[in-house]
Amino acid sequence: MTPPPGIEQRRILKTAIPGPRSAELHARKNTAVSAGVSTGLPVYVERAGGGILVDIDGNQLIDFGSGIAVTTVGNSAPRVVERVQAQVADFTHTCFMITPYAEYVEVAEALNELTPGEHEKRSALFNSGAEAVENAVKIARSYTGRSAIVAFDHAYHGRTNLTMALTAKNMPYKHRFGPFANEIYRVPMAYPYRWPTGPENCADEAFEAFVSQLHAQVGEENTAAVIIEPIQGEGGFIVPPAGYLARVAEWCHDNGVLLIADEIQTGFCRTGDWFACDHEGVVPDLITTAKGIAGGLPLAAVTGRAQVMDAVHGGGLGGTYGGNPVACAGALGAIETMKAEDLPARARAIEALFVPRLREMAAKYPQIGDLRGRGAMLAIELVSDPEAKTPDAGLTAAVNRACHAAGLVTLTAGTYGNVLRFLPPLSITDELLVEGLDILEQAFAASV
Repeated sequence: MTPPPGIEQRRILKTAIPGPRSAELHARKNTAVSAGVSTGLPVYVERAGGGILVDIDGNQLIDFGSGIAVTTVGNSAPRVVERVQAQVADFTHTCFMITPYAEYVEVAEALNELTPGEHEKRSALFNSGAEAVENAVKIARSYTGRSAIVAFDHAYHGRTNLTMALTAKNMPYKHRFGPFANEIYRVPMAYPYRWPTGPENCADEAFEAFVSQLHAQVGEENTAAVIIEPIQGEGGFIVPPAGYLARVAEWCHDNGVLLIADEIQTGFCRTGDWFACDHEGVVPDLITTAKGIAGGLPLAAVTGRAQVMDAVHGGGLGGTYGGNPVACAGALGAIETMKAEDLPARARAIEALFVPRLREMAAKYPQIGDLRGRGAMLAIELVSDPEAKTPDAGLTAAVNRACHAAGLVTLTAGTYGNVLRFLPPLSITDELLVEGLDILEQAFAASV
């Protein structure tokens, strides 16, 4: 991709990270914003584009986070900017449920075309990933007349009450926020690195556990839907073994259970396909999307089989801001960019550059217990004892801090807090990727 004009695509450190102006603004944040809203790197950004974030002290940081997989097309992507500016000048809101507008319909049409499967589809637009997941559950229950929803270990589906129930990790997402929504059940995730009998047995044994536990604890006839991230996000970028997702999908089809694919983090070219389900030809009944959908504007969606989506009574889906026209304009610009720039191919190219370097690091540092992911959604899991696979959250935090201090924005993840995840914008240059990997290796050398 061609980086946007006006921001030189190189790292510049004018001050320590964070700089004095960021520190001053962060002090104001602490007196104005709830302490429950934390920041991983208190560097205050004033401009961004390509693979660079420019802070208020004039530092230019390399971005390996994309605002948690949101700015997939890059910040200030020209097609997004152009469409959003035009839409703001026309009107900012009417509420689609009152007086509708074409932009919502156009986004729905694009989603119906792009998401997996050739069947007739419908879409509904919302504000956030959690809201999309909640509505997918509503739709599944309405269509099937059943109530039980099955989720997986290590899952992350959001921070609202229902989605906290679906989310597996307690701290910081669920701690002291209960009680949670009921009729939510959990089964083991096919996690090759940590499967007790080894990765070679993971696919078969995880699927057997899924079937047997669901049958015994829930009952197929009571199950409305199984919800799964094709590659788990916050849980640590866990990639299930080849064929596992297809087996779950087949079981759902055979038992009249809907399969909900949560592609909020994996969708829109991030994993080297338009959607992660495409990698194995899996066609979900419902798919939830958000994050990369709109170039940084708040938008989410549920897309699914027409007969499923249309089973909900009129007025049963919606919301004041859902499918806001400005956010829809951003989505149309982002999707146009993804097509014009062939961003699935760009994600695969990033993987081809990234993975050999990470493998070299893993050979040098035994603390890197596992390397996994796909496309521009990659991660390394850090352990203190490679044999016991003991999670090392302390080392993970130390490497993360060292990257930040050197001007590289990295993120952590994982149920045990011991995963470094990499989500660069697909607009980043190869030169910045290489420099970022150099910084990462230096951070390891300084931390182990």
